[in-house]
Amino acid sequence: MRIFPYSVLMVAGIAPILIALASFFLRLFHLGDIKTFIFDEVYYVDGARDLLKYGVEVSGNNPEFIVHPPIGKWLIAGGIQVFGDNAFGWRFATALAGSLMILLIALIAHRLFRNPLLTGLASALMAVDGMALVHSRTALLDNFLALFILAATYLFLRRQYWWTAIALGLALGTKWSAVYFIAIFGLIALYRAFTHHTGKSLIRPTLERVAQFALIPALIYCASWIGWFISNRGWGRDYSSNVASSFIYYHQQILGFHTSLTEKHTYEANPWSWLIMGRPTSFFYESPKGCGVASCSQEILALGTPQLWWSATAALCVVIGMWLRGVLARHFDPALTIIIAGMAAGYLPWYFYQSRTVFTFYAIIFQPFLILALVYCAQMALTKFGRKGLIAIASLFILIALNFAYFLPLYMGDLITYEAWRARMWFPSWI
Repeated sequence: MRIFPYSVLMVAGIAPILIALASFFLRLFHLGDIKTFIFDEVYYVDGARDLLKYGVEVSGNNPEFIVHPPIGKWLIAGGIQVFGDNAFGWRFATALAGSLMILLIALIAHRLFRNPLLTGLASALMAVDGMALVHSRTALLDNFLALFILAATYLFLRRQYWWTAIALGLALGTKWSAVYFIAIFGLIALYRAFTHHTGKSLIRPTLERVAQFALIPALIYCASWIGWFISNRGWGRDYSSNVASSFIYYHQQILGFHTSLTEKHTYEANPWSWLIMGRPTSFFYESPKGCGVASCSQEILALGTPQLWWSATAALCVVIGMWLRGVLARHFDPALTIIIAGMAAGYLPWYFYQSRTVFTFYAIIFQPFLILALVYCAQMALTKFGRKGLIAIASLFILIALNFAYFLPLYMGDLITYEAWRARMWFPSWI
């Protein structure tokens, strides 16, 4: 028996496009109003400027030691090239990336659940997440990383592994943390090859998987450094007459930086607290005049919409339980597998860096998989309870949307009264 009429299903089918367009407008709305750098924009915008001018990052007339690959900064540079070296130009590319993520999660949800309502729900949840909005309005690298990982996930689900390799290579060329997705997706793809082939027939798919999940991402990563290779201004370029030796030396120094970064920071947060938004990262705070009272506040807080993240965390617990039951029964649900794989690659590795300075906003890389966990539980509710399940899902989404609207001033950097700002600081750790 059909639960939903065709008209509802048709609207739900086009919903992701409408949601993405509306979200793109929200991401562009007053995007350049804050003229100064927001949080780490000071590093990445400067890097984008250097790439446009020199093809490599420099500090004055000297080479500059930088610790992240160039692709994300090239994307920021693209926005600057089109819209100018201004706040809007710095942030346009990440706003576009955030909007594309809404479409990508819809494609993934459609592939996993084959239900237009759940597809629309996935895109709507992405649209009302505060952390996703803040990342989409700030010229950092993490939103580009999340975009490429989502693209790789969709292509991986379609088993288009060569294209998956390209997306993963672009992710790796944005931030090193993509390596965990390369490893996990590669292992799953290799496992699939071993379950469908034996003997000599295993040789070709095995070699293909090595090329797809090792060689291609590595080649794309190296190619992303082309400006460093062809310039004599890159940091460490003159370490050796052998350019490969200089490249390896440079990366040894980058690895040393990442593994020894233990400097205390006001907004550092242990991974244990990320899912419940224990210590969100403040990207910007000022106390200007102009809100109509004596004391005003203007903040950009990388806070995931609390109702969404708390609900999704509960859903993740259900998903883990369902996945473990499936593993014991040797039944691998594709939806459960991809959610667990994404959370394992995007979240678990941070627990091994307990001494390193880390921040809650890194969670944007696994945020889509957390949303998919909530959508999975919504599917269970629809299957078991039908219209009553739909009412429960709709009620939860309304609560999440209202929660998002309540915190919207902190996501958009709006000028509000201090009392209004203080009312939104639900916990002391948010200040």
